[in-house]
Amino acid sequence: MKISFYSSQPYDITFFENVNKNYRHELFFHDYALNEDTVDLVKNVSCICVFVNDRLTAAVLEKLYSNGVRLIALRCAGFNNIDVVTADKLGITVVRVPSYSPESIAEHSVGLMLSLSRHIHRAYNRVRESNFSLNGLLGFELHNATVGIIGTGQIGTALAKILTGFGSKVIAYDPYPGDECISLGVKYLDFNNLCQQADVISLHCPLTADTHHLINSESLQKMKPGVMLINTSRGAVIDTEAVINYLKNGHIGYLGLDVYEQEENLFFKDLSDQIISDDLFERLLTFPNVLITGHQAFFTEQALTNIADTTLKNVQRFEKNTPCLHCCHL
Repeated sequence: MKISFYSSQPYDITFFENVNKNYRHELFFHDYALNEDTVDLVKNVSCICVFVNDRLTAAVLEKLYSNGVRLIALRCAGFNNIDVVTADKLGITVVRVPSYSPESIAEHSVGLMLSLSRHIHRAYNRVRESNFSLNGLLGFELHNATVGIIGTGQIGTALAKILTGFGSKVIAYDPYPGDECISLGVKYLDFNNLCQQADVISLHCPLTADTHHLINSESLQKMKPGVMLINTSRGAVIDTEAVINYLKNGHIGYLGLDVYEQEENLFFKDLSDQIISDDLFERLLTFPNVLITGHQAFFTEQALTNIADTTLKNVQRFEKNTPCLHCCHL
């Protein structure tokens, strides 16, 4: 089957071409994002493959359908960037990769926690300048700290396993408590109680109407002074302006982000020789207790291999009229 890829990076080409040896699809890679400005360039394919910063609105989907596209394969877990209702109405099948490596995200989350709690990012820069002073680098241990996990799907569960090994007290909020987390000793609380009790809060929930700006002025006010906040889920789960205000007044002690509300204009690009006009993002970078990575948590060999394999397998099942395993529905 012919598949056109959008927002593709060199590593996408490497991993998909390698895995495709087992499937023999025809792959066409494009580095630009798919949106209302570029949709007219989609021609002569019935399947497209998109990523987190492609924008498939109703208008884009209608154009894709008129151009013969019948399958959209997301090479990611989240599908908040596509109008699934319109896709269903048009008869376009949408598939995703619900699980590619929960451990990759969970381990990156812990990496952010450790870097912030022990000021490793600041110490790295000091030592490079021959500054070996420890002043201002006093940290705290995750052992015996209360860590709240919001969202205990596969990633949240993987994180709970790691933190349990650290000796952290793990609490969680999820409308659907997980048996595996319960067996680990994770205590489920309502959202407000988790905010009040946690020393560290890590976000692992999908972006929906209910979770949009879940972390806002109201919820931040409930958190402990000096709380550490980690987000490796979706950027818009956090209200960035509210977070900046709570960083400024010292209520947030540490902030680790791998995602950002307006990341589609920034991440996955080399902007080192440009002036970034996003004032909120630039303000975040001024805080010494903020650590940001550019949507990197998924970026492991194991995860990229699994993403490619699941995506191409989804396409193969569609091509053979076999029921799809990972369809997106609201």
